[in-house]
Order: sequence, then structure tokens, then C-alpha cells
Amino acid sequence: MDAIAILDFGSQYTQLIARRIREANVYSKIFPYNVSFEELEEFKPKGIILSGGPMSVYDEDVPSLDERIFELDVPILGICYGMQLLAKVFGGKIEPAKSREYGKANINILGYSELLKNVKNNSVVWMSHGDLITKAPDDFDVNASTEETPVAAMSNKLAGIYGVQFHPEVKHTEEGGKIIGNFLFEICECKPDWTPENFIEKSIKEIREKVGDSKAILALSGGVDSSVAAVLLDKAIGENLFCVHVDNGLMRKDESRKIVELFKEKMKLNLSLVDASELFLSRLSGVTDPEEKRKIIGATFIEVFEKEASKVEGVEFLVQGTLYPDVIESVPVKGASVTIKSHHNVGGLPEKMNLKLIEPFRELFKDEVREIGKKLGLPDELLKRHPFPGPGLAVRILGEVTPERLRILRDADEIFISEIKRYGIYDEIWQAFSVLLPVQTVGVMGDFRTYENVLALRAVTSADGMTADWYRMDGEILAAVSNKIIRNVKGINRVVYDVSSKPPATIEWE
Repeated sequence: MDAIAILDFGSQYTQLIARRIREANVYSKIFPYNVSFEELEEFKPKGIILSGGPMSVYDEDVPSLDERIFELDVPILGICYGMQLLAKVFGGKIEPAKSREYGKANINILGYSELLKNVKNNSVVWMSHGDLITKAPDDFDVNASTEETPVAAMSNKLAGIYGVQFHPEVKHTEEGGKIIGNFLFEICECKPDWTPENFIEKSIKEIREKVGDSKAILALSGGVDSSVAAVLLDKAIGENLFCVHVDNGLMRKDESRKIVELFKEKMKLNLSLVDASELFLSRLSGVTDPEEKRKIIGATFIEVFEKEASKVEGVEFLVQGTLYPDVIESVPVKGASVTIKSHHNVGGLPEKMNLKLIEPFRELFKDEVREIGKKLGLPDELLKRHPFPGPGLAVRILGEVTPERLRILRDADEIFISEIKRYGIYDEIWQAFSVLLPVQTVGVMGDFRTYENVLALRAVTSADGMTADWYRMDGEILAAVSNKIIRNVKGINRVVYDVSSKPPATIEWE
């Protein structure tokens, strides 16, 4: 399988580069900029991309380039900072820009370049840089410029080295897909063989070889990642996979019943349902701090799951739905990307349970997992579900979690989601949900004065959850949702709609 190596110099867009390559059905993998030459050589890339980054090539302790990569004799593409590094190595001149160029610019193509083949002249590109190349290295052709940037693209065809000052991976660059495609197929001569079908076939073979006659256990939450993992593992090892669904009492309405119905009854998976709702709710009694809620839920889940796993004789493997962004974000790159978060899937189970890990999706993005799920026969209703937080409704009830407050939120949220589906806008929204506030207001129902709860509705659009904008929901739809909730859910007399974006707000309220 052909593959592209991406060396990460700290760009906020590095994951986007990987995704754009995958979308072209070519496998890509992100490495820290200081990856050992031996590891890179063993990877056998058909090409290498040097990402952008926030530094200047002349800063102290700046991420540098191991020049042995040129010995691999594969094409290299430098993007933004990556191009400036190439210019520095080969003797070009880089200077601070008079003013930082950020945002849209128009590209002026100067002569022929394989990288810019069939790219429209004067098309929009996305700039984000403080330095610029004022003189390209000897033996390099200047292939494009912009009004502010004299060297917007350069190349040395003989050496197979290319560079662009702008970001072809972002959607704002009109011809970005074409530029990436030119690098992959015209320059690196990659074959587009990174497909869901190939992944499924390869994964089933590898899992069978790894597990053999042993047993594996998986925590099946009903979310996309664990659901697709469960079906993939079932195809690989069948009855040697033991799935456990823990009903923590914090699920959406009838969710646990629907999970058992789909996976155990329809798909015939080996699934056990553990109703631990009373245990979770008893431990959450009186707790109002969001972080404390999360810790209690995580610790209790581990305890319940461990107990269930101990009932399975001979279990040696734990299956987790870890995704590629989780892996990338957990690896600190000194001098470049900072660690965004530490990733502990399913509350750190491997450390406590001493099981060997199987993470079939640790090289995949969420959209790739959905595609694999589709090929495996999972219904769209599950694959297209909006994200749901690990602590469940506990972080959508502000304040103490009680059975009565859970009942109110479940009933209201079911109406909200059902209505946006009925109006045909569910798939336009990245995430929609209800939040029960610790606020009561005066209302009038019939001839009676009420003093009941306020419910907030939240709906956002987003590509990946890192940033989000509030969804501009039609007023008639909001009115219909509000009226239906207030009429049908005892305990709510006021509904409000959240119109804040991320940042500055977060998507979830807790």
C-alpha cells in the first residue's frame, strides 16, 4: 500500500493534511518532526510532506530538518514553514514579512510546475505566515507569487522538491484538492488503494492472527466508535468477543434497550447488559461539581466493567475505539505541537486490568470509521448520530443529578431530537441536545401559577468539534419544539435557545 509521511512542525492544520490525503484514498501518517531516520525509512513513504508551524526558521531551538531524508530519494513537499525550512537548507533567503499575511490571497502562476498543473491562475489561496522567502535557492524555479509574497511556490523538479507558502489543505484554498492530488498522483505516483474494503479485509486478518483462540472484551456504549469496533471484531473472532453494555442510568431515553435490541437481537453479537444505574446515581447523590461528576462516573464504570470482565474466563484482550486524533493529540512534540490532551479511552482500563490492547481504529479519523461501519452493514441512524458525552446526561443536568431531573431531561431531549428529525434538519446539525438548568421561573398554565424548570436547547454546526457555531434554527421550528416540550414534559415551563459559539463557549455546558 502506498503511503505519505507527514512531518509535524506544529501546524494547527497538520491533521487536515492527513485527512485530505486520506480523502484521495492514499494512506498518510503523521510523525513528529524529529522522528528517527530509521523509523521513517522503515515506513517506506512514496512521498514526504513537511507541515507548517508557528515558529520562524531563525528562532533559537527551532524544529529543524534531518537532512538524511533527502537520501530516501522520494518527492518532498514543504508547506508554509516546511517550505521555508527547505529554502534555508538549500541556501534561499527568508526574511520577516513587513506585515503578517493571514487569510485569503490570489495566486499568480509563473510558468509550468507539476504541482500546480491545471490550477487556475488568480485562484484564492489561504496564507498564514510571518516570514517569507525573498529569494529562492539556486536551482529552484519560482512557480507562483501573490501580491505580498514573491515566492508563493517553488520547485526543483530534478531533486523532487516542492514548496508552497500557502495552505492547500484548508478549504479556503480553492484549488487545494487539485494541488494535493498533483503531489500524490503526478509527482509521487501513488495508487489510490486506501479504501474501507481494503481496511476491513486487512484488519480482520490481523485481528484473527493476534487473538487466535483467546478471548477479547469490549465496552459497547452504543456510540459510533465502539459499535463499529464491535461489528468488526465479531466478524474477525465471532463468539470469542464478549461485549458489555453498562447502563449507568445516565443514558438517553430507552437507549440501553435499543442497544441490546440492535446488537444482541438483530446482529447476534455476544452482548451482556449490566444495569448499574442505582449504583451510579447513589454515588452522584448530592454532587454538583462537573469535574467531580466525571471522576465518580469514570471510577464507577471501571469498577463495574472490571467485575463483569472477571466473569469471562480466559480473556486476554481489551478492545477500544481509540481514533487517530486521540493518538496524535497525546504525543507531545518538543518545540512544535503542544500536547492538547492526554487520552485514556474507557477511563484507563488497560493499566488496571492488565489486558493486551486491540485498537483497530487508532489510524483512522471519525469519518473513516463511519465509512467502515457503513460497509459492515450498520444502519445510518447509528452512524450519523450526534456525539454524546462519556458522562452522559450527568453533564447536561447542571447541579445535582436525581432520578426526577433525569426523567425531565430525557423526555424533553427526546422531543427536541424527534422534532428536528421530523423537520429534516438533523443531518445539518453537528450536535443537538437539551440542558436542564438549576433555575426555576414563574409561569402560568391554565388558571394556575407554576414555578418550574428552565430548559436550554443547544444546536451547533462544526467539522470536528474543535470550533463550532450555533445553528440558525428557523423560528417556527423553535416555537414548535418549545410548545411541545412545555405541553408534554411535566416540570418545564420555559425553554431558551443557546446562541453562543465555540470559542468563547464550549459545546457542552459542563
